[in-house]
Amino acid sequence: MFDGRIYRAAFVPLLFVLVIAAFSLASRPAALSSTLAPDAFNGPRAFAGLQALAKRFPDRLPGSMGDNELAAYIAQQLRGLGTSPTSSPSTPSSSPSSPATSDESTSDEPPSGAAAGGAAGGGFQVTTRQVHSVTIAGERTLTTVIAERPGSTGLSPIVILAHRDASVRGSAAELSGTAVLLELARVFSQSETRRTVVLVSTSGGTGGYTGATDFAEHDAQPLDAAIVLGDLAGTLTRKPFVLPFSSDGATAPESLQRTLEGAISQEVGTQSGTLGLSAQLAHFAVPLRTGEEAPLNAAGIPAVLVQVSGERGPSPQEKVSSTRLLNFGRAVLSATYALDEGRGIARADTTQVLIGRKVLPGWVIRLLALALLLPPLLVSFDALARLRRRREPVLRWLAWTLAGALPFLVCAVFAILLGALGIVAAPAGQPPAGALSADGSITGATLAVGLVLLLSLLAWPTLVRRRAVPLRPSADGAALAVMLVLLGVASLVWIFNPIVCLLLVGPLHLWLLACDPGRARNSWARVLAYGAIALSVLPLVLLLVLYAHELGLGAGGLAESVVLALAGGQVGSLGALLWSAAFGCLFAVLLLAPVREASGASGPEDWSEIATRGPASYAGPGSLGGTESALRR
Repeated sequence: MFDGRIYRAAFVPLLFVLVIAAFSLASRPAALSSTLAPDAFNGPRAFAGLQALAKRFPDRLPGSMGDNELAAYIAQQLRGLGTSPTSSPSTPSSSPSSPATSDESTSDEPPSGAAAGGAAGGGFQVTTRQVHSVTIAGERTLTTVIAERPGSTGLSPIVILAHRDASVRGSAAELSGTAVLLELARVFSQSETRRTVVLVSTSGGTGGYTGATDFAEHDAQPLDAAIVLGDLAGTLTRKPFVLPFSSDGATAPESLQRTLEGAISQEVGTQSGTLGLSAQLAHFAVPLRTGEEAPLNAAGIPAVLVQVSGERGPSPQEKVSSTRLLNFGRAVLSATYALDEGRGIARADTTQVLIGRKVLPGWVIRLLALALLLPPLLVSFDALARLRRRREPVLRWLAWTLAGALPFLVCAVFAILLGALGIVAAPAGQPPAGALSADGSITGATLAVGLVLLLSLLAWPTLVRRRAVPLRPSADGAALAVMLVLLGVASLVWIFNPIVCLLLVGPLHLWLLACDPGRARNSWARVLAYGAIALSVLPLVLLLVLYAHELGLGAGGLAESVVLALAGGQVGSLGALLWSAAFGCLFAVLLLAPVREASGASGPEDWSEIATRGPASYAGPGSLGGTESALRR
């Protein structure tokens, strides 16, 4: 049914795409640098402040009393570095916001001991915002503290952001970003910068990133760049130290990444490290939000997360180091100086993949995915034309294939409803591994979703039998229907995210072999079919294993993460529908593999279907020899 000659010929465009990709590789942009030394950062004072904060505010669940008290303390400290705060057009307080979701407040009285003079003389303009959202602790009201020190020019501001909340009592390493933020505030209050510096203390960083998201959505002016401070004092290190990812599949500009990496290399004395190609593709394919740089990048603000513990983050019991806090604090200050003196950071328009020291633009990946879709697309349409000539009911098998997606769709809808009804506290973003099972509702919801999937799979045969369709059809139309549905899913996915489409390229090619109607029905053929199916899902399995390893999740934690992604809206309705259709195709091809056999096997009864004349179909004069024209010769 599937023509091998058409399949092989369809790979010709791929050769041209590979040539284009080779010429599209570009060098990474140079890092920005500064002539100012970051010696003003007082490491011992910052470390003493970290220890005092961890002792005074041990319980910092998002929106808790400890979290709110710490927010008030940070606001008081920032106000003490300058004069009375006033509203400014460059702060979020000047932008409109919905009263139902956020509230703002400002202070009109100067703190005791405030310095005289305006904010440009060293003080900060301090405002607070309150936003209601779902966190790992349920529905909470979170406070965001925003301090702005105007620069000497009208250039776009620089943002330095750190979250102060923690999922577990103590978590000193989680608080080190806040300690560095306060020390940087002291440095900037005594110096002058060209660009306005905005310091932001948020809550919800342990899951949902409510404070960072609210700041990104309500900021009133374009921002040059943002540096998100994570764990900067933990004793356990994991590379890379600079994370540039987003919740929409894009990344921070390479120039911003290089600037932070260069500062870390100079001040810390070690390379920041970069993610491998497979890890980058995994993030682009499934952009799991694991840091507050994600909502900032999604909102168009170039942002990177600086964290010594890498993507996984610190454990609650992680010890802290004064030397590490000093070195990374100076690196952040050095990078801020470089951004302040630099020409500005331009927002990257496309997804960029780092290959060695070269950068591959996203449009090349899109073109590559399209070229890989072409062979199965052409052979499937050729097979469709053949079956239409046989008048085989392809629509019937399309309905059978789509019915295989129903159990997975029911499961996804159930998880989405759990989040919509508030049964599961599902913040957008990936909570830390220790917080996943902190609320028993997440574990219970995961078990309930698994039970719904099991019951749906058990009820599926009854549904199919009522439609008078065999559970394991052997008609050619069934194999073609699986390919057509998967091609439709891949085409839609290609429009939104071509890297996710690459996950479907393997099944599209390998399932042509698994569903080949011309192979014999024997044990070796079945082994070959199941081997092709297993190989086709290997990239997805590796993707899940990679995420589980990077985030420190076990099998149960990984399942809970999937449920949270559905309940929290990270996947979305369209994403759930497409993933259900893809898993439905996998379910269908598993049913087809053991029984596939050509319904149109070559034989005398099939000669009537042959449209092209040849030795097997020609029965005219001369077919048996001895024609009059031949005898006269």
